[in-house]
Amino acid sequence: MSIYDKYEAVIGLEIHAQLSTKSKAYTSDSTEFGNLPNTNISPISLGHPGTLPRINKNNIEYAVKLGIAVNADIREHNEFARKNYFYADLPKGYQITQDTTPICNNGHITLFPNTDKERNINITRIHLEEDAGKSIHDQDPFNTLIDLNRAGVALVEIVSEPEIKSAEEASEYVSQVRKLVRYLEICDGNMEEGSLRCDANVSVMLKGSENFGERTETKNMNSISNVKRAIEYEIKRQIDLLEAGGQINMETRSFNAVDGSTFLLRSKEEAHDYRYFPEPDLQPTLVKQDYIDRVKETLPLMPNDLFKKYTQEFGLSDYDANIIIESKPVALYFDKLTSLTKNYKAAANWLNGPIKSHLNKNAQTIEGLSNMKPKDVAEIIELIDSGKISNSIAEQKIFPLKINGKESALEIAERLNLIQESGDDAIVDYIKQVFEQNPDEVERYKNGEKQLTGFLMGQLMRVSGGKADPKKANQLIREMLG
Repeated sequence: MSIYDKYEAVIGLEIHAQLSTKSKAYTSDSTEFGNLPNTNISPISLGHPGTLPRINKNNIEYAVKLGIAVNADIREHNEFARKNYFYADLPKGYQITQDTTPICNNGHITLFPNTDKERNINITRIHLEEDAGKSIHDQDPFNTLIDLNRAGVALVEIVSEPEIKSAEEASEYVSQVRKLVRYLEICDGNMEEGSLRCDANVSVMLKGSENFGERTETKNMNSISNVKRAIEYEIKRQIDLLEAGGQINMETRSFNAVDGSTFLLRSKEEAHDYRYFPEPDLQPTLVKQDYIDRVKETLPLMPNDLFKKYTQEFGLSDYDANIIIESKPVALYFDKLTSLTKNYKAAANWLNGPIKSHLNKNAQTIEGLSNMKPKDVAEIIELIDSGKISNSIAEQKIFPLKINGKESALEIAERLNLIQESGDDAIVDYIKQVFEQNPDEVERYKNGEKQLTGFLMGQLMRVSGGKADPKKANQLIREMLG
């Protein structure tokens, strides 16, 4: 047995989601990403004396949406606190946060939903707070640069129970949180821009033990894959250290994405004393049940609800449904498409096939398909189902022209003379031509080589220019060959 098999990991994640409000948590400063450094600021976000914060009501609404979505208990009486510490990019010297009264407690995130690996990870708390600014260390060889545009931007912090057992589960947890906030449209989930950030608390203990080992906290992971890599490294590092007779120290570490390692940032001899005290400039906020009910009415269907709808009502495979629900814009597109056609399988095939291939090839989003709206796909499906065009003609000849032009699918088919001929007389004429051109194959078919039907069908489609109705043609070939 490997030494690594003797241990089990204990992982808890803290995810900060930057709320997609147009203004900051307690000021009217813009939150637009990418503006010139230190332009989205004001005396309030800089903490000048005599300034007063005001609560952004959208922060409350977004936190309530998230709480409803994860089945959390939503607190009625919400107070705010000051969390005191010094960072160069924290101009006030404190953050406004929630200490003893987080807006949400309990609830859960489902890992690997709709599979045999499905299980829930419980949430300890979700609380509101504001972000710090940004320290930039790589643009000046001698100085650290400070950009305060982010200071005061609204966040929710989602703290999990230490119930995650592996790096794979941790990456799935982050993936599900990101999908959830995107569906709720409360955060864009862009980890590369820092809109969603994850800190991982990791410890290991001998299997069967009831006592957790000492933990480390790893920061600076800007992608889901890096969360997985960092935790894998940290689990192995801790086990190797314990097996060599060492001990784990409580410390904060960072992740090096180049070599996949973690490294020490600072030691934590004991937990920070942030000297929390009530925020004197903000009144408590009451979140009544009738408000929660009104917010609940605005929520979209969640990914798991859509999965059940697509598999149970529409009869799609688990594979097709999971691809569709991965992205909310794709799911919205599919919902619109299925309101226009009842051929749900064909709708999924077109979305997960030609359309997805086009988007990937052209680095495009589904919102940018100006010439291929759901009604256009529904028209193509109707042309196929009515026997006017074949699926191959639609995919190979009509789709490339439709997605780059203004003509309708029917107009393209008529202009290129692609409308299938389903009349018996016309198809019989094509079959006779094929028989005349391939007498040896016809004879072999009559002598028992029935697999030659495919060859003869191919010749028929060539002779007819793809216009012969395949089902009718196949039937007539078999009849004419006896």
